[in-house]
Amino acid sequence: MLKIANDSIYNHPLKENHRFPMIKYKLLPNLLINEGTCKNDNFFIPGDIKHDDILLTHDHLYFKKLLSFQLNKKELRAIGFPMSIELINREMKIVQGTIESALNSLKYGVSLNIAGGTHHAFSNRAEAFCILNDQAIAANYLIHNKLSEKILILDLDVHQGNGTAEIFNKNINVFTASFHGAKNYPFRKEVSDYDYGFEDGANDLEYLKVIKYHVPKIIDEFEPDFIFYLSGVDILENDKLGRLSVSIDGCKKRDNFVLNYCKKNNIPIQISMGGGYSPDINNIVEAHANTFRLAQKVFF
Repeated sequence: MLKIANDSIYNHPLKENHRFPMIKYKLLPNLLINEGTCKNDNFFIPGDIKHDDILLTHDHLYFKKLLSFQLNKKELRAIGFPMSIELINREMKIVQGTIESALNSLKYGVSLNIAGGTHHAFSNRAEAFCILNDQAIAANYLIHNKLSEKILILDLDVHQGNGTAEIFNKNINVFTASFHGAKNYPFRKEVSDYDYGFEDGANDLEYLKVIKYHVPKIIDEFEPDFIFYLSGVDILENDKLGRLSVSIDGCKKRDNFVLNYCKKNNIPIQISMGGGYSPDINNIVEAHANTFRLAQKVFF
């Protein structure tokens, strides 16, 4: 059964604004249910995360300062959101959602988190609206609990996963691969195990050619037993924070390729949604919905 951590039932301390359309977290599950792709029992409410699970990834002092509201002004500015206990609790709930999604992926082959993809969170600091790195924490959880030995974090958001790259820069059990806009934020990139920067305006043909060549090569050479996939839709041509020119159909073909490759090779995959900042909310929701539709079609 397709299992989905549903962000629309998390508390939303953030107000809707022109850059971050929070409404997508409610529209997406409603669309999937109304069209018959999913049923209510496909969605689950994540539990409460154990602090020890977070501390497998994040620095003890940073996490202590975060919980006690002792981050300095520079650290707070780097987050970009007004700090509140509701925001911290929501972030921890998202992280637990990704952990539980990963456990469901081990059972069913695939599972998704409607939120997540907080790949700008470093081990010891927050950045760019990311406080805790959900897929990094879940990866370390699987390894620590001997549920996985070799993990690939495949980041196809338009922005480089700089926090993820820093967290695993000396970890031979986790391979970080980021395919992003070369001139997109972050302007100072970290070094992933594999980085590919697309030039501005890369279209479906250019984008898919790179993905279809390099992703199988990475998987075949590293031989992961688990994949975390960040399926950002900010690669779309009308995205306000992206610089690429991929269509909704091209984005769908990307997801279809990745999911089919994992299915064919019997590699469990957990998917977090990542970014999407089109001025048309319908484009964002449709592009995200395609990921869920394909997960249902390919694996079930």
